[in-house]
Amino acid sequence: MRQMKWFAVLALVCAMSSGFAAQLSSDARSAIPYDVQQMVVVDYRVMQNSPVAMQLRSQVMPPELKRLEDTLQKAGLNDNNDLDQLAFILYRTKPGSDDVETVGVAQGQFPVQDVIANFNKKHMKATKLRTTTIYPLGASGMSVVFLDESTMVFGTLESVKAAINVRDGMAQGFLSNNQMMGEMQSVDSSPLWSILDQKGTQTMMKQLMSQMGQMAGSVTDFSSVKNLLLGSYYSMDFQHGVRFDLNVQSSDNFAAATISSLLNAAVLYKKMSGTDSEKLAMNDAAVSSSGGMLSIHFGASDDDFQALLKSDMFKSMVH
Repeated sequence: MRQMKWFAVLALVCAMSSGFAAQLSSDARSAIPYDVQQMVVVDYRVMQNSPVAMQLRSQVMPPELKRLEDTLQKAGLNDNNDLDQLAFILYRTKPGSDDVETVGVAQGQFPVQDVIANFNKKHMKATKLRTTTIYPLGASGMSVVFLDESTMVFGTLESVKAAINVRDGMAQGFLSNNQMMGEMQSVDSSPLWSILDQKGTQTMMKQLMSQMGQMAGSVTDFSSVKNLLLGSYYSMDFQHGVRFDLNVQSSDNFAAATISSLLNAAVLYKKMSGTDSEKLAMNDAAVSSSGGMLSIHFGASDDDFQALLKSDMFKSMVH
């Protein structure tokens, strides 16, 4: 799992700026499986207004998502005009399992009848699950279903079926996951946000420590407190430069303070040994802890962030 791409890949594959909150509708939430490891939600509007967002999108967008975007456009969807919000959900197929699937949920005003007519014209073989019709997305290996005129679910056939089962009350859903629902309420008023469960948080922070702190010798120290991390959430926007805020919940003050100390040491090391753009980025980073909560804040102008995009440190984080 590539959690080290934190704000770079999952969150920023769509890389956009917006003044609107990326809140999921009740219809969208009702189709999300219970055991979410990570959810990333982005506002898809006003993307063209941020050159740095467009540059980042071009640099980090995975080929798989580029193919999906092309397929949706061929099916009759215009991502610039039809799409408002987009969510990517990484969930476990079974409780406690390491097997995960990804399902996407899109919100907007979709020309559903035109898209379905296009599917039928191409004689695409649909799959029925009770009263719901699931359509294949060409040769992409993905499928799509319209829950209504404003909510679309896409992914592998199995992940789409899982979402429909949740929506129909045949499987436990995200709405009953109190831990993750609480995290979501902390950030879902932001234009871009993500939540992670305990294991997702531990994996993300381990990879972050490995990348940022490997020269500071902090990975071993991190392992001693890793299991005390409970969950995390972050938000990001591009409206006035670039701002990123990450909060990690832990079971006690010691764990948060330990990781804060390790990260601050890594930041200091980068300030002394990094490239000019990396040093500039570290000057814009702040790490602190309070009451068992680790907080990481980053803010930079568009120009400063564009310089960071070209650095070896950033490239190693997103590839």
